[in-house]
Amino acid sequence: MIERPHGGLSLVLADGQRSGKPAKRVSNLVVRKAISLLAEGVRDGAAARAAHDYLHTHYEAKVSATLNIVSVDLVTRTIVISRNSHCPAYVWSRGQMRVLNEPSQPIGIYPRTRPVITELEIVAPTYAVVFTDGVLDAGSREGKSLDVAALIGEFAPSGGAAQALADEILRRCLELDRGRPADDTSVLVLAVLPRTSTDEARRMTVRFPM
Repeated sequence: MIERPHGGLSLVLADGQRSGKPAKRVSNLVVRKAISLLAEGVRDGAAARAAHDYLHTHYEAKVSATLNIVSVDLVTRTIVISRNSHCPAYVWSRGQMRVLNEPSQPIGIYPRTRPVITELEIVAPTYAVVFTDGVLDAGSREGKSLDVAALIGEFAPSGGAAQALADEILRRCLELDRGRPADDTSVLVLAVLPRTSTDEARRMTVRFPM
């Protein structure tokens, strides 16, 4: 996550090809590149294309990664969702569900790869959810799957926190995979909720397993 220089936040989620530490190195490389550019004021689409070019050159087009960038842009007053992933993104806003599943290529392999970008007005309440293929494929070994749209649709009217929705999606995935995910299972939830406090303090929380 990075604060945008002209106002707002950007959140970056990448999933590198391969498994274990090699995949983590690829993911970290992609995230570092995208975050550094976003911090300098580069637009989301340009940052995604630059991350693609960097990965393409660094690994000579032999390694791919999915990349999602979700931004709250306070200049344009929009939520910007940039996808280079076969996984859909879901946006629930004012009781309506929107599925963002236009065809999209991962970065790193094909020349001139571009992200699929969607811009939405910032309104409350809104939930935007993106994830890696570990969520998409959860339960597949037993012929099951998680209906993410239905889960969001059940949760969102309560006005709960983004953390609670992310935790519930991960809990259901682990349950379907019997605690043994077959792939990286990461979920990013952005929630725009009505303000309930006059407190002007900004808070960030990070939890990391040791």
